[in-house]
Amino acid sequence: MLSQDKLDRINELSRKKKEGTLTEEEAQERKGLHEEYLAAFRGGMRNTIEGMKIVDPDGNDVTPDKLKKIQAEKGIHQRSEEDNQ
Repeated sequence: MLSQDKLDRINELSRKKKEGTLTEEEAQERKGLHEEYLAAFRGGMRNTIEGMKIVDPDGNDVTPDKLKKIQAEKGIHQRSEEDNQ
């Protein structure tokens, strides 16, 4: 995740943009920080999704095979390639 200082700076630059007082240099800084924020967010979301195990009401593991394969490769939930078959 991004540091609090970077998040504060993104918010500060966003406020300046709304006010119409953002310089070209600040616009470039804002763009870079925004891209960094999105990369961190997407990485965190990917980790969350890859760590999911889906179970139906009867207690059966119904995790999609594609996700099981990723989990097996990463050693998540003690999955093995045999679980995908």
